[in-house]
Amino acid sequence: MDHFFTRVASRMSTWAGQPSAFIFASAVIIVWLVSGPIFNWSDTWQLIINTGTTIVTFIMVFLIQNAQNRDASAMQVKLDELIRAVEAARNEYIGIEHLTDTEIGALRDIMEEEGNEADRIVRDIRKQRAHLLQRLIERR
Repeated sequence: MDHFFTRVASRMSTWAGQPSAFIFASAVIIVWLVSGPIFNWSDTWQLIINTGTTIVTFIMVFLIQNAQNRDASAMQVKLDELIRAVEAARNEYIGIEHLTDTEIGALRDIMEEEGNEADRIVRDIRKQRAHLLQRLIERR
């Protein structure tokens, strides 16, 4: 059952993102609009489009969410593999997607702080190099 649902969700998500799906949906709406005078713009005529769009939306939410969950999980596995493969990477970051939003936010703040510190160090080194180069030029 799981493989069947995955295949169906994948195919439907792929199809729903194609121009042909947009054209099909637009054609349905045009047919519905053209049929308005035939049904005297009745409540039943309005109910048909409301019911149809509600059903399609309800089903698509689950199919698209399934596809996004699989994509996110696959991306996470790939990133974890990259962390393992890069010697200088910190392995403790593997699996952080299971932390709470607050914990991830705290880690992000730490990483940004470390990044800012690294940027400062690089700027200082460049300034020192520029200063040394200027002194060498002045000695000539």
